Amino acid sequence: MRKIRFSIFIFLACAAFMLSLSGCLSVSESPNPRFYMLKPIDASDAGSQFSVPANTIIVIGPVKIPEYQNRPQIVTQDNNKMLTFAQFDRWGEPLDSGIVRLLIEDLSMLLPGVEFERFPCNFAIPINYQVILDAIQLESNLDDNLLFVVQWSIIDSKERHMLFNKRSVFNEQINPHNYSGLVDALSRSISLLSKEIAQGLSTLQAPSIGEK
Repeated sequence: MRKIRFSIFIFLACAAFMLSLSGCLSVSESPNPRFYMLKPIDASDAGSQFSVPANTIIVIGPVKIPEYQNRPQIVTQDNNKMLTFAQFDRWGEPLDSGIVRLLIEDLSMLLPGVEFERFPCNFAIPINYQVILDAIQLESNLDDNLLFVVQWSIIDSKERHMLFNKRSVFNEQINPHNYSGLVDALSRSISLLSKEIAQGLSTLQAPSIGEK
């Protein structure tokens, strides 16, 4: 009886060892996740700056993105419009937060002297304008292009009425045809959007904070 029990113990111990060994091997063979961030416009590519009074305070956000993009994995589509969630290629920050960050970085170069705040912010600050954005489409095919369609508005923060409203469409080639190329294409699209927003803001006269 003791020999039988000892044999069973040895068998179970060997089985447990083999299972743990196979688990270690599968983990070690799994690729490490890669994390990406959107890139601000290069200063040499910023082009002409726009004229907005230096004391203007602008809030950027909220930014709404399609729900299928609201996840850490980078989402693409194939030729049949089937969604693919990249298991090992992920955003280094929530995508909506990354878009706000990049807009502020780009706009700070295009509108020097203007102060930008990220939504949500302390609305006790004497804010002049708020820019809100709704990304209606954000679709990409690694073998083709990235499509970024966004509806955006400029709001008078004091009177709470819309001053400017526009639908912008950007179609950027993904090159190289990988996730780094996709990130570059989206970054370029947001930089072009920043220029449109800067131009829209430059057409407005910043209201006086003490104005009734």
